Amino acid sequence: TAGVPDAALDRLTALAAPQPLGTLLQPLRLTGAVDPVPTTGVLCTGNGTSIELVQMLVRLGDPALRPLTDPRVSFFELPTGHWPMLSLPAELTDVLLRAAAGEGRRLEPVDDTAGPGHLRPFLMDVPDVPRERHGNLDLYLPDAEEPRPAVVLVHGGPVPADARPTPRDWPGLTGYARCVAGDGAVGALLDHRLHDLGDFERAAADVAAAVEAVRADPRVDGDRVALWFFSGGGLIAADWLDAPPAWLRCLAATYPVLAPLPNWGLSESRFRPVRAVANAGALPVVLTRVGREMPEIAATVEEFLAAAKDCGADVEVVDVPHGHHGFETIDLTDESRTAVRHALRTVLDHAFGGHAR
Repeated sequence: TAGVPDAALDRLTALAAPQPLGTLLQPLRLTGAVDPVPTTGVLCTGNGTSIELVQMLVRLGDPALRPLTDPRVSFFELPTGHWPMLSLPAELTDVLLRAAAGEGRRLEPVDDTAGPGHLRPFLMDVPDVPRERHGNLDLYLPDAEEPRPAVVLVHGGPVPADARPTPRDWPGLTGYARCVAGDGAVGALLDHRLHDLGDFERAAADVAAAVEAVRADPRVDGDRVALWFFSGGGLIAADWLDAPPAWLRCLAATYPVLAPLPNWGLSESRFRPVRAVANAGALPVVLTRVGREMPEIAATVEEFLAAAKDCGADVEVVDVPHGHHGFETIDLTDESRTAVRHALRTVLDHAFGGHAR
């Protein structure tokens, strides 16, 4: 009720009716008069949740979300936060009436023949390079005798703990890692434990540990490392923007989340790249921005770019005007390939720092 005027609360109290005690103590029993029972979700976009965001989570293949694609399940959005019955009572009433009439948007089911979008093939041919697996970390190795720069790829999330395959086997990410190794650097790809919104602390610790393991490998030049964050993993970039070490030659972010969404419970946490960029100094940042991004994520990218401009941070934007979130396996276009090549070339140029490849 924060922000609701006292007069409005008094009126609400005066008009309210006590909730019947039985609704709290007894289970709901359906008569079967309506079978099957239609289901409707009313998503409040002010909390950072949208139909498109739910659709993206469904595409990740979490079995628990599959029932949401049933055609009997519909969705509506309201441009407000929690308690829409207080903030938008007329609009909520209209939505409920429309839901009862069978209206609303339906989610697209996962195409089992093509597979979830994130498990489809990478948009470019990739070189066949050696891969070594060390615990939760994979190294893709170039054909080189001397130590080489490294690019550590950090997946997004949250990703369900039982999701298979795990992110380090997703074609989009392995495609980047193989391209990095094919261009002469070590590609490093890890599974971190961002399984829930409360897991950012331990996911960040997993990333830090992986970075140290990569830098300690004798085949890596530990003074020339780049970090590349994807999607929800973008919040972890805050640690490295806030205090960039001397060996960090570049930080990249592709369709990233750069500020916690309103309902994530992280507004007071350290995982706020939009704030951390003020301390980035001369660290080069390569940001790949997709034109068909989910509005709630796009807003965090624009907030980040505004903050970067205010503090004079070194940010290069690679635009994919017709790209979606996860475009590398779903938007197989020349525009997408050009963007990926540009981002790879720029990140590696910074990592090599003028040294021969």
